[in-house]
Amino acid sequence: MSFSKPISTSKLLSFVSLVASNAIVATAQQPTRQGTANTFKVVGHSGVSAQQMFLGRPNKVYIVDKVENNPIQVNGHPAWAVEYDLDDDTIRPLDIVTNSFCAGGGVTGDGTWVNLGGNQAVTWGGNSADSQTGQTAPYMSWDGGKAIRFLTPCDDKTCNWVDDPNRYMTTRRWYPTLENLPDGSLFVLGGNQWGGFVNDAGQNNPTYEFYPSRGDPVGLNILATTLPANLFPFTFLLPGGNIFIQTNWGAEVFDYQNNVENPYPTIPHAVRTYPASGGNMMLPLTPDNNYQATILFCGGSDLEPDQWTQDWDIASYPADATCVTITPDVSTDWQDDDGIGQGRTMGNMIGLPDLKVLLINGGNTGVAGYGNVTWARGHSFADNPIRTPMIYDPTASKGSRWSATGLPASDVNRMYHSGALLLPDGSVFIAGSNPNPDYIVGEGIAYPWEDRTEIFFPWYYDKRRPEPQGLPTSVVYGGPYFNVSLSATDLENKASNIKNTKAVIIRTGFSTHAFNMGQRVLQLQTSYTVAEDGSATLHVSPLPRNANVFPPGPAMLFITVNGVPSLAQWITVGSGKVETQAILAEVALPDSYIPPDQDTGSGGSGGSGSGGSNAATTRTEVSRGLWTSAVVLSAVIFGASLL
Repeated sequence: MSFSKPISTSKLLSFVSLVASNAIVATAQQPTRQGTANTFKVVGHSGVSAQQMFLGRPNKVYIVDKVENNPIQVNGHPAWAVEYDLDDDTIRPLDIVTNSFCAGGGVTGDGTWVNLGGNQAVTWGGNSADSQTGQTAPYMSWDGGKAIRFLTPCDDKTCNWVDDPNRYMTTRRWYPTLENLPDGSLFVLGGNQWGGFVNDAGQNNPTYEFYPSRGDPVGLNILATTLPANLFPFTFLLPGGNIFIQTNWGAEVFDYQNNVENPYPTIPHAVRTYPASGGNMMLPLTPDNNYQATILFCGGSDLEPDQWTQDWDIASYPADATCVTITPDVSTDWQDDDGIGQGRTMGNMIGLPDLKVLLINGGNTGVAGYGNVTWARGHSFADNPIRTPMIYDPTASKGSRWSATGLPASDVNRMYHSGALLLPDGSVFIAGSNPNPDYIVGEGIAYPWEDRTEIFFPWYYDKRRPEPQGLPTSVVYGGPYFNVSLSATDLENKASNIKNTKAVIIRTGFSTHAFNMGQRVLQLQTSYTVAEDGSATLHVSPLPRNANVFPPGPAMLFITVNGVPSLAQWITVGSGKVETQAILAEVALPDSYIPPDQDTGSGGSGGSGSGGSNAATTRTEVSRGLWTSAVVLSAVIFGASLL
């Protein structure tokens, strides 16, 4: 990459300030919630069903439901949004004026969460309201089809959703997808206008646009040719700068900057998008895979376009059990991966800090959705809940990547409109499930409205956590490395464990309909220096010099030792603004060093530089540290360019 563009004085001052703030550190401790590894625990009630949710602050989950007769009230009507406090498992009702039913969501580079689209105002049973402007009791909702809602999360319980008609879209979107872009803006695509089980040509919205707006929506051919099961299309910003889109059986790499669609072969075996709702996520980006994006898809349904009708018992139809991967920047070829053993629809994939993937929730038969048909299970179009999670290890040999060994079964069915989120303590928050048109509970209901919140505690949860010192509050693209201190206790009193110590950044995304929009997991490049007393300094490079690899915005930074994560440090990736991100020159890491008498075992590399370096050279490099890298930084900034 060339360094032809000088950074302006204002940007120079901004980045000097940013690097200074990088030096503000926090001390990670141990989890405050009691939990036993490999167990589920019901911890509270969300008050609304968690159709959509995201982690907005380290201790705050924001939950958004569709308009329905939830038992909690706000401003004289049932609430369909809450702020959930993880510290004490309490809720604060929030007022969303418009119907957020099946909206999409994402976070911009400045930390603002966007909830976009929805459906018309409704009354009892999800029926269309006489008034679309908030005049029909009991819900008093407004039409949400064009709505854009905004929330800046807070710690003091004062933030609320902003729903301003002056900032709405010009087109209706129900079931749209949002994808993060390298400048901190959002790519918005797809959906339909008025709803229904699947999409159709009469109400399809085969277009894309941006938030903040860059002009009128633009047509996208893949959304016009993949009916009917093409709602909530899957999108992944690739390191190469394009967007991989997968919907129904179709796939392509889309050059959104030049509006060029590059068709790829159809996805094998099954439909993964809604309502088939297969699990999916981009696998961790690491130094070992050269930060190349491989995307994993599992489960769904093999229904063909003419089978998405409601005149037969879909709820009895077996879900798919296959898994496939693709690395779109490298090849157009799909690869068969290990299957998941039993078919699963609505399985939610969550990236963990040990660089494995959790598959949770869902059912063994049928598909997502609900309706008033004789064959539905109550109203649900799916049946036979799967309560036992699975773990996928992308580094394991083929044939042994999926495992459920030692994993428990939950006591709660998590079907349509459920979700999951990784938390800063490494546990997983699970909520939702309501395959019904309204708030429906009581005896004999197959799958009732569900508001119990639940935590899954992974294998590492009750182990002593590393307590790294020197974690930054922001991480940029390129530039000087930072130093993290680890005690001998953090390394389990075995210095060679530093070889299997990693720095991992995770954005857990916007969870809805069995996938997390914008979810991303990335391992940073590291090297290390071990002291004579068995403590160590982990030298951590910032993000790669490419904002496509991990777009700007809030995220969590974990330090893991043998896969056991510290409590996450809440960080800002990039400048904290929606703007072209500065790309700084790379500063080489010191060579790794461990005293020979302490090098008692091998460990996996943390993406480190070469080991066995001269100790004196290493210590000279270490002593410079982050604080004294200002001289290097000045040279970097004056020579850096912007993407």
